[in-house]
Amino acid sequence: MAAEIRPYWRNFIGGEWLDSSDGRSIPIVDPGNGKVISRVACGGAVEIDLAVAAARRCFQERRLQSLTPAARGELMFAIAGELETLADEIAELEIHDNGKTRAAGYNEVKLTQRYLRYYGGMADKLEGRQIPLGDNAVDYTIRMPYGVSAQIVPWNGPLPVGARSIACALVTGNTVVLKSPEDSPLSLFVLAEACERAGVPKGAVNIVCGYGPEAGAALVAHKDIDHIVFTGSVATGKSVLRAAAERVIPCVMELGGKSAAIAYADADLDNAARNIARGILHHAGQICSAASRLVAHRSIVGPLVEKLKAEAARRTVGPGAEGCDMGPVISERQLQRIETLCEVGVTEGATLATGGKRLARDGFFLPPTIFTDVRPDMRVAQEEFFGPVLVVIPFDTPEEAIAIANGTDYGLAAGVFTRDLKLALWTADRLVAGQVYVNDWWVGGVETPFGGTRRSGYGREKGQEALLGYVQTKNVGIKL
Repeated sequence: MAAEIRPYWRNFIGGEWLDSSDGRSIPIVDPGNGKVISRVACGGAVEIDLAVAAARRCFQERRLQSLTPAARGELMFAIAGELETLADEIAELEIHDNGKTRAAGYNEVKLTQRYLRYYGGMADKLEGRQIPLGDNAVDYTIRMPYGVSAQIVPWNGPLPVGARSIACALVTGNTVVLKSPEDSPLSLFVLAEACERAGVPKGAVNIVCGYGPEAGAALVAHKDIDHIVFTGSVATGKSVLRAAAERVIPCVMELGGKSAAIAYADADLDNAARNIARGILHHAGQICSAASRLVAHRSIVGPLVEKLKAEAARRTVGPGAEGCDMGPVISERQLQRIETLCEVGVTEGATLATGGKRLARDGFFLPPTIFTDVRPDMRVAQEEFFGPVLVVIPFDTPEEAIAIANGTDYGLAAGVFTRDLKLALWTADRLVAGQVYVNDWWVGGVETPFGGTRRSGYGREKGQEALLGYVQTKNVGIKL
C-alpha cells in the first residue's frame, strides 16, 4: 500500500518545525500529472536568519565538537537506521515530488544510508600529523571544522546529495543550514525527521525551503556563514561564488556537465549501447554526469545508433507509480527548455533520429531523444539539456575524439568504450574530466571521489577526499 503524502510541511530550524513568518507556502507539483500534491512553508530571509543563528549557537556551544569522533559517527549510523523505518514514505515522495520510478525511490534511500554509514565510519579516521622540529619543540596539525556550512542541493537528487553533504559536515564538527530545492524538497524534510529521531543536537542540522533568489541569496551572503557547498547551474554558481568572494569563504562547487562517451571502432556495441542508454535515460537524463554526448568512430555510428534506438524503444515512459521505466522531467519550465533546445538542434541541421516532442498526456514527459549528424560546434553539442537527449558526433582518429570530447566548457565526467586497454588508458589520461568510466557508465560509488574541472566546478564530493573540503588545517608549535 502506497504511503500517504502529507499535505503540508514546515521548515526545520533549531530542532523545531516552524511555519513561514509571513504565512507564505510553496506548492509542490507532481511532475507525473502536473497537479499540486502538497505545500511547504516558504522560507525567506527571516527563516534563513533564524536557521543560521541556530547553527551558530550549536557550533559555538561545541555540541558536536565536544563529542568524540566515534560518537559523531554513531549519530550517522543512527540516522541511517531511522531512514529504514521511513523508506516507504520516502520512495512515495520521490515518485510524486521528484518524478522517479518506484525502484529508484527505494534506491535513493539505500544510497542515502550508504553515504551516512560510509562517513560515519570515517569520522574517527581523519587525523592530523606530527612534524619533527628537533629536540626542543613539538609541532602537530589538527583538522578543524570551518563552522556553519551553507548547503544548496539540486532538485534531481536532493536526498542523497543532501545527506552526503550533511554527513561530511557533521562528522567533521561543522553545523549545517541547508536550502532545499523548491521543486522537490519533501524527502529532505523526512531526512530532518530522521536526524531529530536519531538525537542529532538541536541546531546542528537546519533545513529551509524557499525560492532561490530570496532564500538562497540570503543564505550564501549571510555574515555568519563560514563555508558553502553548492550543486546547481553554472549561472547560479557564479552568483554564489560572487557572494563567497565578498566574504572570502571556501566553497565546494558542482556545476553540471556535458559528458562525452567515446566509442572506438572495436567497442562492444551491445555493451556500449546498454551503458550509454542507461547513462542518458536514468531519471530522464536529469543527472549532472549523464552520458549526453556520444562521440563514435565513423565506422560504427550507424549500427550503434540503431542499437541505441532499440534501447530507447524498450523503455516505457510514464509515472513511476504506474511502474514505468522512465519518468517525467521535473517541471513544465524544464520541459519547455528541453523542447526549445531540440528545435534549435533541428534548425542547426542535426537529424532527429527519435523523440524530441513531449508526450500527449498529463505531466512533463519527453521520450528518449537521439540526434545524429551533430557537429561539435552546434548548441546541442555544447549546452546541457538536463533531459533524456543524446547527441551523436562522429570522429575518425583518436586525436579527433579527444578534441571533440574536451571541446566544451565543462569537465565533469567522460567515458571510453574499447577492447584495447592501452587505448583506453591513453584516452583516459587525455580526457579533461573529474572522472572517466571505461566500458561502463558510473563505475564506482560512494567511496570514489566525484567532482568537476573547468565550469563543472571544483572540490570533491564522495570518497575520503570529500572530507577534506569540510576542514581546515591548524598548526600547533610548542617550544619545550
